[in-house]
Amino acid sequence: MKMWLIITLIAAIISSAGFFLLKSQRRKLKLGFLALMLIGTFIMVLVDHVIAFIAGEPFIEATTDGLIGSGAILGLLMVLSVFVIWLISVFTKHFSKHAA
Repeated sequence: MKMWLIITLIAAIISSAGFFLLKSQRRKLKLGFLALMLIGTFIMVLVDHVIAFIAGEPFIEATTDGLIGSGAILGLLMVLSVFVIWLISVFTKHFSKHAA
């Protein structure tokens, strides 16, 4: 299967669940921002897959044609980059509060 679509979907579901379940930590950890980035990533990948399917490519596929051959590694790298951006966002907020 197109693992990068599935991995981004799982990450979006987990982050959305965290947003709804951890109400006391929403603002401090910017869980809404994380969920929004991961849901956006999933929608972007889904649209890419649908357009490729309409163009005649198979929807279910285990490899990619790009620099990264494994779909699972591609999905993990996409989610990892979102987490890095989110962590920078969380930590810069904490540092700016303490510096002022």
